[in-house]
Amino acid sequence: MQMQKDLKDWTDGLKFMGKLFFFDADGTILDIKKGVAPDVPQAIRRLTERGHMAFLCTGRSRAFVPREIERLGFTGMITNLGAYIEYQGKAVYDKEIPLADAKLALETLRGYGLVPVMEGNTHMYYDKWEYTNQVDWYADLITRDIGERWRPIAGNEERLHINKISAKRLPGCNAEAACRELAHIFDFIWHEGAFVGSTIEMIAKGHSKGLAIAIMSSILGVAAEDIFAFGDSNNDLTMFRVAGQKIAMGDGSTELKAAADYVTATAFEGGITRALEHYGVI
Repeated sequence: MQMQKDLKDWTDGLKFMGKLFFFDADGTILDIKKGVAPDVPQAIRRLTERGHMAFLCTGRSRAFVPREIERLGFTGMITNLGAYIEYQGKAVYDKEIPLADAKLALETLRGYGLVPVMEGNTHMYYDKWEYTNQVDWYADLITRDIGERWRPIAGNEERLHINKISAKRLPGCNAEAACRELAHIFDFIWHEGAFVGSTIEMIAKGHSKGLAIAIMSSILGVAAEDIFAFGDSNNDLTMFRVAGQKIAMGDGSTELKAAADYVTATAFEGGITRALEHYGVI
């Protein structure tokens, strides 16, 4: 497929003998209020110094990756649920949703009573009158964090450069019907829990965190037992399906913890360092 071809372009001639580590963002290495957990910078540094590769692997759009994370020294980033990939600061895969599909999704979601948040690599698009703290308690925090990378949907309907959509369920909405109408274009992840419990993530069909990891590890020649995936929510399940070592955070979703090989502490209880020490890799 195209993802495999694009990724192979930057790995030709590359031979890697270490392990691969993939870290989710929210709830795993950072908190939307507190920022990056205090043990994470040293843990990432120790991993890479030992010859391993460490990747961010998040549902966040690239536009929503904070500078604090960019400074951690990750080998690369998988964002937008696998629709966008960077390696050593260079974009190596970018699956943009066609404008016609983005506009259809926008119309359909609003028609069934959901709030659309359109997520791209350079900007996030939402209307502040529609996406408020009453929809998600952290809506204003997102606006603060992305700064100039925010754009309203209104006035930009013909310029929606996006890779995924977060659809926010409201009381009385018909999310099931909206998803049925858009199922020929998108795959869906329905969330649970306090942080993203109202969200349905929508991604171009066939894409996922797990697929991006599987193709990258195959090209790099890294076996499943040397792939470590860290996560806390249901959008991390696809990572767990391809990783030999599956680590769930202590406050992770019920389904994810049931699929994990190891359940560590929460992010701000030193969960990342504890897990890496448990596996003897730092």
